[in-house]
Amino acid sequence: MITADQLRAARALLRLDQRQLAELSGLSAPTIQRMEASDGVIRCNMDSLMKLISALEAAGIELLGDGAVSQGGGRGARLREQPTDARPGGDADMPTMAV
Repeated sequence: MITADQLRAARALLRLDQRQLAELSGLSAPTIQRMEASDGVIRCNMDSLMKLISALEAAGIELLGDGAVSQGGGRGARLREQPTDARPGGDADMPTMAV
């Protein structure tokens, strides 16, 4: 599974706009827009999802699920899971980057 946040982050790492990602994946720009507008896990048909993931992986993106360990080298970023009792404005609200 891939979330809308992961998709936007992957596209940013590749320095692609939505139109360029649509061309790479064989999908339409409105489809990419709908995917990125999803709340949480992207909801779409399996064929579109496979085209998207294949295009991202071919471009060098490694998608990581919760608790997964990266199999490749290179730099990356991961959003740390936030504790449920974190107070707004505290350090727990700050995203972290692993490099």
